[in-house]
Amino acid sequence: MQTVLGSGGQIAEELTRELHRAYTHDIRLVSRHPRKVHESDQLVPADLMDAEATEAAVAGSDIVYLTVGLPMDSALWEQRFPAMMANTIAACRKHGSKLVFFDNTYMYPRTSVPQTEDTAFEPAGRKAAVRARIATTLLTEMDAGTIDAVVCRAPEFYGPGKTQSLTNSAVFHRIKEKKRPMVPLSAHTRRTLIWTPDASRAMARIGNTPDAYGQTWHLPVDPDRPTYHDMIGAASQITGRKIPYSTVPGWAFRLGGLINPAVKEAEELLPRYRQDNVFDSSKFAARFPDFPVTGFRDGIRQILTGT
Repeated sequence: MQTVLGSGGQIAEELTRELHRAYTHDIRLVSRHPRKVHESDQLVPADLMDAEATEAAVAGSDIVYLTVGLPMDSALWEQRFPAMMANTIAACRKHGSKLVFFDNTYMYPRTSVPQTEDTAFEPAGRKAAVRARIATTLLTEMDAGTIDAVVCRAPEFYGPGKTQSLTNSAVFHRIKEKKRPMVPLSAHTRRTLIWTPDASRAMARIGNTPDAYGQTWHLPVDPDRPTYHDMIGAASQITGRKIPYSTVPGWAFRLGGLINPAVKEAEELLPRYRQDNVFDSSKFAARFPDFPVTGFRDGIRQILTGT
């Protein structure tokens, strides 16, 4: 049995499809209101804030994937993420289940220095502090040998379906709707984006590779790190039309944050757009050289044309 905690989001759905395709049909989906991806999926409604419900949801699982996402709300993150991590670790320890944690890069330094699995945490902001806290909690348990687990870390998403990210919403979705894309802070800094189906397929691969455990892995990205100017240029070629764009300065986000809570929450992330973002996944590429990574031009084409 392989169990997905936090089913329903794009990452979890793609993960479920890959597990079913390549590894097992014995899959359990857990969330407040889980929905089947395949007819054979087992559904378990549960609130991961409830320790007993989490324990029951994990029971009988060989591998557990923690893929929970929450709205961009610092207070909600502080309230829920640490408790959900603690409950998941306790449940996996009790039932002898392996744990695969899907993590992000919020806790990394806001610099242009390439990020590797050994990059030290330097959280700046409330959401970054929460992510550092829960990752450190799991890493401490792993180092102590109390749980067999692995950390799978990904940079900003882009992708099809329900993929949620600033780049998807402000750039690619607006292009698809024939609206002017809005670029945060700079169109000329290099960005590292991960194609969400690649992230999910890679996580399934790591979770089903016994010697991958006890480590942190950067999930695979296209080594060509385009700027927003490059991405919009590629979109122009794909659509056959000139696409003008606007660059949104920092003061506009600060002004918007005064009246829009969602914009206020996004402000914490903005410093990452002022300089290059270089996320290094060479460790994964060396270990899994046969894994196909989606090039950014192919990804943009799929978002804009569906092909």
